Amino acid sequence: QVQLVESGGGLVQAGGSLRLSCAASGRTFNNRAMGWFRQAPGKEREFVATISWIGGVTNYANSVQGRFTISRDNNKNTVYLQMNSLKPEDTAVYYCARHSGTLGSGRAGSYDLWGQGTQVTVSS
Repeated sequence: QVQLVESGGGLVQAGGSLRLSCAASGRTFNNRAMGWFRQAPGKEREFVATISWIGGVTNYANSVQGRFTISRDNNKNTVYLQMNSLKPEDTAVYYCARHSGTLGSGRAGSYDLWGQGTQVTVSS
């Protein structure tokens, strides 16, 4: 069965860094953009970043622009989210998702496959 497996979450102090990974079986990411979302307690799921199938075209939420970097290794069927200069407001469960098309978007409803989520906690 098709699934996304996330890893790399944890506890870090403000100003620190974490690298999240999202892996899947072969061909799962083919012809699809990929994205990262996050959800804090009591809030709706929020767009973080997306990357296109080819060309590495990326898009970021204003809140993480300049601090986070999304990338992908298609040979390894893996998507990454490098998070630097972390702030307490970045604390959330982070989800990896597969878009229904090749370019991606910030709309959660356009993603058709989701990971289980990994907790990121940033202390003050």
